[in-house]
Amino acid sequence: MTTIIGIPAAFQKPQYELGKGASAVPQSYLRALEIAGGAPLLIPITGQERTLRALYRHIDGLLLAGGVDIDPAHFDEPHHPKLGKIDTQRDWTELTLTPWAIADGMPILGICRGVQTINVAAGGTLWQDIEAQVPDSLRHPWYPDYPFNRLSHQVQLEPGSRLAELIGAVETKVNSLHHQAVKDVGAGLRATAQSADGIIEAIESTNGSWVLGVQWHPEWLIDDNPGMLRLFESFIAASEEYRNGQKGR
Repeated sequence: MTTIIGIPAAFQKPQYELGKGASAVPQSYLRALEIAGGAPLLIPITGQERTLRALYRHIDGLLLAGGVDIDPAHFDEPHHPKLGKIDTQRDWTELTLTPWAIADGMPILGICRGVQTINVAAGGTLWQDIEAQVPDSLRHPWYPDYPFNRLSHQVQLEPGSRLAELIGAVETKVNSLHHQAVKDVGAGLRATAQSADGIIEAIESTNGSWVLGVQWHPEWLIDDNPGMLRLFESFIAASEEYRNGQKGR
């Protein structure tokens, strides 16, 4: 039986082909999951908890993808002037699903916005704009004028962490397509990677469950870095184990 990975979608603005808008996920995430052996299931933008519950029962793991900013109201801060676009419906969908998955021990992989979603769901906070709020920070938003797989800076990985074991090193170079980042780490999580300016680049669960978030975009690096592919393969393997154990169902 194929391992099913749920991916909450983003709202795609109205276009002629899409009518009044659509729920969408970039193909890069779907490709990475399929190469790693999983089957992606798109979870649409919705305001209905019963819809989420029905879909949640069919997934074995949760992937939280990149995208627009999270509304800082979710971590009790006012909007910073450099806050970007927000998607309140997507916030609701992801911040409803993520606590369910954490409570049930379902594997979660967060990428870019996704690592931030995990952190906020656990009670953590975010830098709303790194350049404006973190003195002497590196440049982190290398888009849209550069390739998404451009290796922009080094990150240091915590020795012995799940991430370091999967990457196979305690230092790696990553792409960087974000302007926000984890600030105060949420309950039950720990930082396991940082860039040279002190920005948190990855978090993991402290209780041994497969909950891992990275600030970069490994889905764009799987063709050139075996460690990035192992990240997805380990996530799929953990999700398969969760399905077979039927924990939390």
